[in-house]
Amino acid sequence: MNSERKKGEILEHVVLPVANEDDALATAKAIEPYGPNHVTALHVVEKGGGVPDKTPVEQSEALADESYAAVRSVFPDADEHTAYGRDVAEKIFEAADEIGASAIAYRSRGGNRLMQFLSGDLSLKLVTEADRPVISLPPEDET
Repeated sequence: MNSERKKGEILEHVVLPVANEDDALATAKAIEPYGPNHVTALHVVEKGGGVPDKTPVEQSEALADESYAAVRSVFPDADEHTAYGRDVAEKIFEAADEIGASAIAYRSRGGNRLMQFLSGDLSLKLVTEADRPVISLPPEDET
């Protein structure tokens, strides 16, 4: 990333990691007031890497399509990007590189501390390991 990025360019091309249709719609609505120039919805299909997948790939791809449609209901020109892998944060970073995203915008999906620990706390990884700005959007009920 260019360290001399001009003010205002942070919203030039935002990648929105989305988990499902409801999450995608809520995330798109949460970033909409900030006026990003371009949005790419990203769905990571979690592949087991030697262990059984959480859901069949076909089901995950259908979930991705529903998520993309939800984002397009807010941003009709949004692009879509599907990534496959076990480490969701790593796949988000790789996708951001591939599409040339200026920032990553996400909504924390919450959960108690045990759930955050067991999931590897995606939010913590996003804000501590990213090589570009990460925008943490407010929960749906606060927008």
